[in-house]
Amino acid sequence: MTLEEIAKKMCAKGKGILAADESTGTIAKRFKSINVENTEKNRLIFRQTLFSSKAMKNYIGGVILFDETIKQKTTVGPTVPELISKNEAIPGIKVDKGAKPLAGSSEETVTEGLDGLRERLKEYYKLGARFTKWRAVYKIGNKLPSSQSIKSNAHALARYAALVQEANMVPIVEPEVLMDGPHNIDKCYQVTTDVLNECYNELENHKVDLKGTILKPNMIIPGSSSTKKSSSEEIAKKTLDCLKKNVPSEVTGIAFLSGGQSEIEASKNLNEINKINDTNFLITFSYGRGLQASALKAFGNDQNNQNNIQKAFGHRAKMNGLSSKGEWTENLEKEALA
Repeated sequence: MTLEEIAKKMCAKGKGILAADESTGTIAKRFKSINVENTEKNRLIFRQTLFSSKAMKNYIGGVILFDETIKQKTTVGPTVPELISKNEAIPGIKVDKGAKPLAGSSEETVTEGLDGLRERLKEYYKLGARFTKWRAVYKIGNKLPSSQSIKSNAHALARYAALVQEANMVPIVEPEVLMDGPHNIDKCYQVTTDVLNECYNELENHKVDLKGTILKPNMIIPGSSSTKKSSSEEIAKKTLDCLKKNVPSEVTGIAFLSGGQSEIEASKNLNEINKINDTNFLITFSYGRGLQASALKAFGNDQNNQNNIQKAFGHRAKMNGLSSKGEWTENLEKEALA
């Protein structure tokens, strides 16, 4: 498969990407919230339960893994990447080493992980990965994000993407403008515009083939503590407008992150975007919490009840699959839960 074909398969209509790449520290917080011990075995069991569900074949085009997980063998025989491939999804891997303090700007970060990346990519390819992910983080605040943050992170994202395509894998480019703060929707639009422009300038400079990439952006939404709330219709309109003006048409897929949105908000907003999508972009989801929150709760209630965990995951996967086609409704949400 060409890189463009892989990207198209991952973002095929009705399908999206499961972000199961939580670091050991992040999943520790999630497990603590459901009173489950954070052991390697428990992490494997939870993820294996999701990856072996029927929902995978119907609604999931790709799965982003963490370094530990891509190297694990399931308790039922195959390796984790083999299990994912068997269920007709494409295995992928998070390759960045996290957001570290940005020198010269105490409140901001730059994502690290370029050192030794070429060698790591060769190993991940052998383990079965066919796409990768790198996340840059931007904070909105007084005079933030700085030009330094926008330029440093865009440069790192582009260097990463070029190396990944050299290794014959699809890079997911994730420039996340955080929703933390009291800012309004227009501020989010403006900052996201600046971030996307710089990212695509750098990707072009590094000769990255945009057809063989997927963008994982934030939606254009007000800050989590903003007093001015926006409707899903306004969010959809401004998000699509921002993408049309700032993302080159050659980009194959756009898979949104759920950020701090609830499961329902993430589905509803994605649905509204797809209802008015008049672009050539394949617009879908790349959700972590937006797909896993209910399944995680079920896992906390009874780790051995595979059926309930898979049912919770399957419901969210189906709802987001519908949203990726603009076919989700609140009635369908309620009917499925009834």
